[in-house]
Amino acid sequence: TTALTTLYTVPSNSRAIVKSLNVAEDAGSTAVVKVTLVDAAAAVFVIDNDVNLTANQKEQVLSEPLIMKESEILKVQASSGAVDVIASVLEINREDR
Repeated sequence: TTALTTLYTVPSNSRAIVKSLNVAEDAGSTAVVKVTLVDAAAAVFVIDNDVNLTANQKEQVLSEPLIMKESEILKVQASSGAVDVIASVLEINREDR
């Protein structure tokens, strides 16, 4: 799909560390990917709005880990429906001891 898509939402009472976010074009075409973070107050922060992918190219979007608080949302949008997105996330619940 080319719609803005929720990739990950931090559960309540939790924090998350997004270690990596990989995007890959897999149809032999081109695509542009936009990655945003939406906070609990619905404010939108652009992480990257211009990840250009050529045919079968992959890119690491994050250069450093991303710390997310509860109820924050990581969203992705691509200009082509042939983009795969994989996030490596460590989720920490404050009630787990």
